[in-house]
Amino acid sequence: MSLEKDIESLHNYEHFARFIKVIEALREECIGDMHEAPTEQLQQISGRIITYDQILQMVDLKKLEKRHKDFL
Repeated sequence: MSLEKDIESLHNYEHFARFIKVIEALREECIGDMHEAPTEQLQQISGRIITYDQILQMVDLKKLEKRHKDFL
């Protein structure tokens, strides 16, 4: 199975949708942390945000939210 098919299969589970919403919340938390972070930590925080963004793009968060809107 390809990664795309695996992710599409996971879209059937509300548990997966809730897990991805946690990833989204972690991303938002990092964005908030940037406002108070010293300059030397900004690169590290930015790296985490980019990683979270990549995950959210891979799983197509908007599609997942539409599919499980009653559970999120």
